[in-house]
Amino acid sequence: MSSNATTITAAAVAAAAGLLLTGCTSTPTATSAPAPDTGLGHVHGIVDLGGSTVLLGAHAGLYTLTDTGDLSGPLGGADFDAMGLTADGDVLYASGHPGPNTPAELGEHNLGLIRSTDAGTTWEPVAFTGQEDFHVLTAGDGAIHGIGSSSITIRTSTDGGTTWIDGAELPAADLTVTTDGTLYAATRQGLQESRDAGATFDLVADAPPLYLVEADSTGGLVGVDTDGTLWRLTGTGSWDSVGAATGTVQALGNADGAVVLVDDRGIVRIHGTETTVVLPAGTAQ
Repeated sequence: MSSNATTITAAAVAAAAGLLLTGCTSTPTATSAPAPDTGLGHVHGIVDLGGSTVLLGAHAGLYTLTDTGDLSGPLGGADFDAMGLTADGDVLYASGHPGPNTPAELGEHNLGLIRSTDAGTTWEPVAFTGQEDFHVLTAGDGAIHGIGSSSITIRTSTDGGTTWIDGAELPAADLTVTTDGTLYAATRQGLQESRDAGATFDLVADAPPLYLVEADSTGGLVGVDTDGTLWRLTGTGSWDSVGAATGTVQALGNADGAVVLVDDRGIVRIHGTETTVVLPAGTAQ
């Protein structure tokens, strides 16, 4: 998985997928499917921790999951609703809503942007405390990009969240940034890319109608389209089908060369031609 995390709620995914259907010839059943029941509530984001372990940003906090299905959490006893979760190197960034036991210093109503330097055990406020809820959040190449709850403006910080620049106004369902700094956005008009840190965007020619996108550590890109097909953008610029989802995908990520996603089956790992349901729906306690 790349350092980026797909950060979008199941409800937002369904709405975004519905929007992306405009102009399409068929309607996928995925958009009307109920949210997968992983036992964690909604899973909003997936971040690679290395060593075949991923970090899950869920409604009830943060959890680690190994590729053998070992689940632990919530980390540090944190009970905030991690609507947005991403990483840049060893630094985690999150957003969302506080839970009953969330420290008041992280913000009331909305967390703004918070940061962890110990793999999610403890958190500190960074920016927009109490103001913003970044459902769409990504980081990489030394930059943080997000769309908050107050507007559709893409906000970018290149100094760890201290200062911010407003970029394009873009109602994106998802954002991800590749290792070369290219920012991709899944939108109603199609997949778009920015090579100026979100100031301007151009449509990506011949891209599938993706509603979730995720960069990987090789500079590549994976995404899921409105029919539930998983796609990978190759180095030659072509799109290869690498699998299929069952129902609506809640969250999408990469780990150890595999695609990790949350769909109606639960938490699923796809590596080459092998598909493994790591945590079946409804099994987490």
